[in-house]
Amino acid sequence: MPRPAAGHFVARMTLDPGAPASGHPFDIGVVAWLREHGGLALYPGVTFLVGENGSGKSTLVEALAVALGLNPEGGSRSFRFATRSSESDLGSHLRVVRRPGRERTSFFLRAESYYNVATEVERLDREPGGAPLLPAYGGSGHERSHGESFLALLRHRFGPRGLYLLDEPEAALSVTGALAVLARMTDLVAQGGQLVVATHSPVLLALPGATILEIGDDGAIRRVGYDEALPVRLTRGFLADPGAFLRHL
Repeated sequence: MPRPAAGHFVARMTLDPGAPASGHPFDIGVVAWLREHGGLALYPGVTFLVGENGSGKSTLVEALAVALGLNPEGGSRSFRFATRSSESDLGSHLRVVRRPGRERTSFFLRAESYYNVATEVERLDREPGGAPLLPAYGGSGHERSHGESFLALLRHRFGPRGLYLLDEPEAALSVTGALAVLARMTDLVAQGGQLVVATHSPVLLALPGATILEIGDDGAIRRVGYDEALPVRLTRGFLADPGAFLRHL
């Protein structure tokens, strides 16, 4: 059987013309860029968002998750818990342009709050009368390391023709773990999946065929090649001459 084409369920996200013009996060550079340029195109397979801390890449991924009906703290559309609501208002003012066809499943992995998702999965698994839920996640996320729980999620919960949003998944991963995630992403794309990933990881960015969108200091978004991407350039520079960086610091 031929392989399915890489998934492309969401083609673009745009800002509602009636969205506020000021106040967080509408006054940060990348949101202003969205307004001025009529939105941001997302590509088949994997679209990476990179940029410095505070550039707005995680804000965009979180807002896209909200606009798609996914739980802001992480999880699928069926998750409706909130440990502490911290999402911005951007998601309610974001419009999603879809292509024909629907994903079979979807999930938002937010690294900073996956502990809370794992706790909710355990709670739901204990509810009387419900089907066991833990096997679909590879077991309890609290009975393994943070990085191992991420890998189990991608291996067991993520399946063919899925739409997956990941916010800095490398936060809990060793280099070996990042390579394992890169390999799993390759499988998911080959199975017709689409992923949108905010990351600082030069390892993940090496995914063949992925699109890398870099957010500049002024909020402008441009498509870059692997060798141009900020995490790759900085990591290579540091590894080539750590002393120069340390002297500067």
